[in-house]
Amino acid sequence: MAESVKVLPEDIQALMEVHEWDMRTREGVHRFRELKAKSLPSVALDDDLVYVSQIPMQEELAEEIRRRYHQKNTDGDHAS
Repeated sequence: MAESVKVLPEDIQALMEVHEWDMRTREGVHRFRELKAKSLPSVALDDDLVYVSQIPMQEELAEEIRRRYHQKNTDGDHAS
């Protein structure tokens, strides 16, 4: 899964901060439980478990990251 993220286009990588947890560590197991993940691989975006037991296609993952980024960064712009 980490490789799928590392090969995303640079413009997408610039929109995100990546954290990878190793399931062989307490921290990794804790994060897995915190997200309520059920299996690997699992991908969370903005603390939302989005992909479980699957590695999304690169285009799908990029679009989801782009959508969330724009949603986060435009929600407050229209309130005046």
